[in-house]
Amino acid sequence: MTIYHFVGIKGSGMSALAQILHDTGYEVQGSDYDKYFFTQKSLEDSNIKILPFQKENIGGDMHVIAGNAFPDTHEEIEAAIEQGVPITRYHKFLGDFMQKYTSVAVTGAHGKTSTTGLLAHVISGAKPTSYLIGDGTGKGAVDAQYFVFEACEYRRHFLSYYPDYAIMTNIDFDHPDYFANVDDVFSAFQEMAMQVKKGIIACGDDEQLQKIQAQVPVVFYGFAEENDFQARNVNRDREGTSFDVFVRNEFYASFKIPTFGDHNILNALSVIAICHYEELDTAVVQERLSSFKGVKRRFSEKEIGSQILIDDYAHHPTEIKATVDSARQKYPEKDIIAVFQPHTFTRTQTFLSEFAESLDLADKVYLCEIFGSARENHGKLSIGDLQSKIEGSEIIDEQDTTPLLKHDNSVLIFMGAGDIQKFQEAYEETLKENLAENNE
Repeated sequence: MTIYHFVGIKGSGMSALAQILHDTGYEVQGSDYDKYFFTQKSLEDSNIKILPFQKENIGGDMHVIAGNAFPDTHEEIEAAIEQGVPITRYHKFLGDFMQKYTSVAVTGAHGKTSTTGLLAHVISGAKPTSYLIGDGTGKGAVDAQYFVFEACEYRRHFLSYYPDYAIMTNIDFDHPDYFANVDDVFSAFQEMAMQVKKGIIACGDDEQLQKIQAQVPVVFYGFAEENDFQARNVNRDREGTSFDVFVRNEFYASFKIPTFGDHNILNALSVIAICHYEELDTAVVQERLSSFKGVKRRFSEKEIGSQILIDDYAHHPTEIKATVDSARQKYPEKDIIAVFQPHTFTRTQTFLSEFAESLDLADKVYLCEIFGSARENHGKLSIGDLQSKIEGSEIIDEQDTTPLLKHDNSVLIFMGAGDIQKFQEAYEETLKENLAENNE
């Protein structure tokens, strides 16, 4: 039996794809760095073997799936080439794999992971569904009819895909180490739009997406009246957000989601639109939307003492604004404290003023050192450059998170795409020790 060997199995997409193949009966293993990464828990729970990188891992009846982060000069990829072991890059393999199903790509500068998770949860309540989410979650259903997956625009990787449907949440300038400007980003999405086979569900409130053209129907969703699917009569309470959906100005149904923020209403609208298009049972869609528990590292909450701690992947100014807005809506009576770790030097440099503006929406800001990446581990600026633009902000160190203790009855949002979790973990230990001392 062929073994699928993943080079870089802890990558979020790679981990999810490995789980899908494992669930559908294939033999799967992989290799990666020894450093712990949050995606490996799901792999370990499935008893998928994780090996340290070494060329000796390669051989026999094997098909290598290579992560996009690793060059052809990687020792395992070189060993596969030398031995004539078949090698397929992650995005190419995924593009071929999805052809067996009714496939739905979820793409956009922001909101991909949350929307993919929501769509997978909803559709799987109606029909057997396999899905791949960018938080490292993957599930394969042996009898799947649908395949829901996150499609990343970085380096135009999503151009390997020819899905039946695409949800496009927004177009914004990000990944400045690759894209030149927002027009360059738009050109990638426009090229992707021409590869969709059945229909595109696009946010009509997004100025860039209004210009998208395709050879298939483009269905728009949003708050504005000209959208095909429009949210009206929005109400919020402590349990979440409810709203009515009008399809081409005719009332369709009412829905409730257990989340806050306009971006979450838009995500839900996109899911409602595609389910309506595929004629899935409205009652199932209503129930599944109301029971969604969220995805990893997207507004993940816990309460310790008088504080609410939130872990969120927000790493772009637009995402920070949305996350702070969600916290304000859910906890209007509490102070919002932002603990932010910038991700990559090029992104921090490009959006320095925008980061300052979005973080200023919080009541107090703490900054962590810039997290580099495998592609770029140093830069010309420092965290001090961002601090100087945010009045009253402080730089915080993982070794001493005690300044956060003074924010009683507050919401602390730990935001970033690097390893911000270690700051939260360090603080949780400090907080628990402090609470124990005070209770003695």
